[in-house]
Amino acid sequence: MTLISLSNQTIALAGIAQACSLVRQLATTGNADLEAMTASIGSVLKIDSDSVADVYGGLNGIKLGLEQLDLQLTSRVVANPEQARYAAQLVHLQKQLSQSPDMLNQIRIGITKAQNQAEHFGVMHENVLANLADVYHSTISTLQPRIMINGDPQHLGNQTTVNKIRALLLAGIRASLLWRQCGGSRWHLLLSRKKLQNEADRLRSQI
Repeated sequence: MTLISLSNQTIALAGIAQACSLVRQLATTGNADLEAMTASIGSVLKIDSDSVADVYGGLNGIKLGLEQLDLQLTSRVVANPEQARYAAQLVHLQKQLSQSPDMLNQIRIGITKAQNQAEHFGVMHENVLANLADVYHSTISTLQPRIMINGDPQHLGNQTTVNKIRALLLAGIRASLLWRQCGGSRWHLLLSRKKLQNEADRLRSQI
């Protein structure tokens, strides 16, 4: 079965949008939608899945992302510039990452460790989040340009919040990889904007 389809591309884009929205929520308020966060961070640990939707535990796991994607695609101006910047940088960094086999292997090792931890403690356990955050910090954050997160210094100085943000950025990289695997590209996004919006609406109606 080919991954290349409008539906899969839309889900992958929603995955990026969801991760970026959650990062913004955490950075500005210190809190974020727990169900969406669990689905996004859980997607990092799902290497083998039956479908793209299954990466998020079904469409319900990507509900926030579909809402955010719809908002971005329907707005004539950028609905949330900060989230849009994070998304563009994630896609760019994923492309860089794909050209670094050593870094990809380092990430795989870290994710395997996190998978084992999650089986014992659960996806949102502090040990799992700390491990995924360390994977991001020691690999992707060394690539340029680094993603600079804007928000409340009080929240950005909280290590637990920082760990969640870094784990979500890793989830954004995972979604960016899915986007490319499903045939997504910058030109495709520009030329198929209306089709993607309609598909996002259709998928939301199934939740």
